[in-house]
Amino acid sequence: MSIARQRRRLGNSAIEVSSVGLGCWPMAGMTTIGANSSDSLDTIRAAFDAGINFLDTAFAYGAAGESDAVIAKFLPECERSDLVVATKGGIHWDADGKRVNDARPAVLRSELEQSLERLRTDYVDLFYLHAPDPNVPIAESAGGCRELLESGLARTIGVSNVDVSQLDAFTAECPIVACQPPYNILQRGIESDIIPWCKEHSVSVVTYWPLMKGLLAGKLKRDHQFAEKDSRKNYEVFQGKQWELNQDFVDVLREISRESGHSVAEIVVNWTINQPGITTALCGAKRADQIRETARAMTWSIADGHLQKIQSAFELREQKLAN
Repeated sequence: MSIARQRRRLGNSAIEVSSVGLGCWPMAGMTTIGANSSDSLDTIRAAFDAGINFLDTAFAYGAAGESDAVIAKFLPECERSDLVVATKGGIHWDADGKRVNDARPAVLRSELEQSLERLRTDYVDLFYLHAPDPNVPIAESAGGCRELLESGLARTIGVSNVDVSQLDAFTAECPIVACQPPYNILQRGIESDIIPWCKEHSVSVVTYWPLMKGLLAGKLKRDHQFAEKDSRKNYEVFQGKQWELNQDFVDVLREISRESGHSVAEIVVNWTINQPGITTALCGAKRADQIRETARAMTWSIADGHLQKIQSAFELREQKLAN
């Protein structure tokens, strides 16, 4: 079996997933400019052909389930058992396009049932609580997820955007196989709490933002100007001192890219999926060439010398940020 086809166990379940997964948020077209269903379907096909069997969607990925609709078109093209489909519930958009957190058990069930209709399948392999609801005790949401597990609508359960205390409260009511936090080569906060907790409890860490919305893909130049509708300009990593220091860091990655023959995105994703405790890195894409590039990260390993260079550049950036 080629490296690209190797799988990793999802928690203590029997489900095996690729170390790079396809994040389907860009296909929703809500914050990504130029997304369309034709390109999105080609992207899923390219991901599957490259050895990715793990698709990550959510009830809120699109005002009308655009992400789910694209996956539904692809499912007949493969054996259902060859694909691991994860979705999330507990977040939706109101009539004015504003985000609403609602993780009451009845809402979680309704959103999963609607997602299954959109996906044209009778189960998902993994259902996450998308985020804790400040108005609903997380143990109550966990009880609702346990009912979905027992009903067979979801083969396994996970949580996203939680802290350790919330993990403890959730798992007291419902077993989980996966935790989905943000994590990347520059934003490593979970190494001190979430990852150790997950390792202790045999829970997979499925990370999002490995490329930090394109920052770590190496294609945004120092003088890049974001389009008016591009929401990335609102993030601190794309502003002021952070932007300049982040570009300095990416310059080091560009140097490693020239020396290794691998793209900056490949290097970053390869680094991520080989960190202790990480099961899968979810890479968002709206075009086939984007996911082909990041999928290649599964087929090789970074040299020790380059790992040391990355760590030194990271530590220098941290020092300068602190001053």
